[in-house]
Amino acid sequence: MSDFFITKPVRFDQLYPEREEVQDDSLLDRCGTTASGWLDRSWRTRPSRVRAIVQQVAPFAAAVRDLDADGMQELARELARQLRREGLRDALVGQAFALVREAADRILGMRHFDVQLIGGRILLDGMVAEMETGEGKTLTATLPACTAALAGQIVHIITVNDYLVTRDHALMQPVYAALGITSAAVTSDMTHEQRQLAYACDVVYCTNKTVVFDYLRDRIVLGSQADTLHLRLEKLAGGNSRTDRLLLRGLGFAIVDEADSVLADEAGTPLIISAEVFSAGEAELALQAITLARQLAEGEHYRLLTGERRVEMTESGHQHVLDLCSSLGGVWAMTLRREELMLQALTALHLFRRDEHYLVRDGTIQVIDEFTGRVMADRSWGQGLHQLIELKEGCDITPRKEPLARISYQRFFRRYQHLSGMSGTAAEVAGELGSIYGLAVVRVPTNRPNQRVQQADRVFATDTEKWQEVVAAIQRHHVRGAPVLVGTRSVAASELLSDLLQARGVAHKVLNAKQDDAEAAIVAGAGQPGCITIATNMAGRGTDIKLAGAALAAGGLHVILSERHEAGRIDRQIAGRCARQGDPGHVETILSLQDALLAPYTDGLSGWFAARFLRSERWRSRWMHHAQRRTERSQSIMRHGLLKADRQMGSILSFSGRAE
Repeated sequence: MSDFFITKPVRFDQLYPEREEVQDDSLLDRCGTTASGWLDRSWRTRPSRVRAIVQQVAPFAAAVRDLDADGMQELARELARQLRREGLRDALVGQAFALVREAADRILGMRHFDVQLIGGRILLDGMVAEMETGEGKTLTATLPACTAALAGQIVHIITVNDYLVTRDHALMQPVYAALGITSAAVTSDMTHEQRQLAYACDVVYCTNKTVVFDYLRDRIVLGSQADTLHLRLEKLAGGNSRTDRLLLRGLGFAIVDEADSVLADEAGTPLIISAEVFSAGEAELALQAITLARQLAEGEHYRLLTGERRVEMTESGHQHVLDLCSSLGGVWAMTLRREELMLQALTALHLFRRDEHYLVRDGTIQVIDEFTGRVMADRSWGQGLHQLIELKEGCDITPRKEPLARISYQRFFRRYQHLSGMSGTAAEVAGELGSIYGLAVVRVPTNRPNQRVQQADRVFATDTEKWQEVVAAIQRHHVRGAPVLVGTRSVAASELLSDLLQARGVAHKVLNAKQDDAEAAIVAGAGQPGCITIATNMAGRGTDIKLAGAALAAGGLHVILSERHEAGRIDRQIAGRCARQGDPGHVETILSLQDALLAPYTDGLSGWFAARFLRSERWRSRWMHHAQRRTERSQSIMRHGLLKADRQMGSILSFSGRAE
């Protein structure tokens, strides 16, 4: 992943440019790739190198300031010619950044700070820029996007939802237009023809899900003969060429916003284009599985391994299921199929919880993204799990879906010729981003000193004590006029806290997957004096809470974390809602030893240990952090395993001639 185009002219001989995935099959290959990647990232992340951009831009500032609108476009055209001919030399990059900075200042009244210049150079060099909340990632992205577009690259700016796609593009489009750069936003409700027109632009804003599915649609069109020679011959022959039906123009330069969420948290998520498959016996089979699973007893017939999110049957359980289904016949007489069905049914019953992993809305099951807290209405679980959860909740069973094409985020993003990212919380997964994508993480200093005050964790013995203290803390800060944001892990927890406040007559707003349409409006008012907002981790991504003057005088936004998430980065994201751009702010953490994160690690603790060792507040907090780190490590190991399995699946599909 080290052969980036940062010093090379652009090639224009590929009809659908993308990076070929390298298979490091041998141990020697993997060690060599790891070592060379580490050396490359170490060289590119030198402070003197990434900060040099400020001095490289300075000599051009006065000259571009004297240009009129026509002069700016003429300079942009001249820079495009030089960049395509000579590559991204430092002097040309400095001049391009100066031009973009002047255009943003003149048109939007938003002049890039020096730290944003540094962030832009980090992105252009194929790295992840870790920037604090409120430091202007959206504006920063225009620097590498414009420069790469002038250099002839296909540029995709990728974020996590359609709202941010539309908002960010609408805000920054005048800057691109001022430099003669075309831009567009691609959203999920657009037609095929509208998408083609949008992807034809120089800079395209889209979500990670949208661009992956559009890529899979292209793979279905291209089939097994996707090389440039075949495509050129088709165009020469005339008629209905496959290139006329494609959506994307290739995978050139990607700037991934919220990179840790997209490239790490969702990395192993399979993206699948599928067709519905109707089978008369499937509904009856699923009903039988759920009915049988409900007759099994935990501990006697099965064990829940919540930390690994799986179920394990006991010997007694195997025999009991065999006895229960002895009269059913059919697939129930097949040992492997019988056990597979029972494990899926038990998983649906006990490991997937309503208002945490999914919502029931209008008689349908809607999946909740555990990392963003948002509903993914068009996503479903595979291998019959979705249908089992529908039965569990009394919903109509939808047809099972047969995959037509599939790929994971990991394999997809490794195919970009040039990959970079932005995030407020990437340091914790720096090793993973480096080993899987070849991405170095570089922290960008804040424009103003950070005034966030982080209070010590308080960990109570029970959930009841914790929620009582959360309510008391909310009321204390509300009385003094400070806006309060309370972060919860699940919809159910946010509604529980809402009920407690309602019982005390405390006015507040709730932001969770059930109110996702009202997200922007709720967040917009969350910085008013005395305002109380309860939110799942939806409030941790892509939103800025702007404080009113009286709220600043009251000490800024007060954030209360009521649970630790499986990834500490999500806690940092919610904490990052306060103290943005030098504002004051406080973060308070109120936890319980009954929190879901601790369940896999406390079930086996002796009563003596719980009574003695966890009596101390300090040791309770340490135990919580220990559980979080263990969970993060296990998830990272799992994602590496998924990448290996996904590569093997890709090889099988490629060999069989099917789309990925």
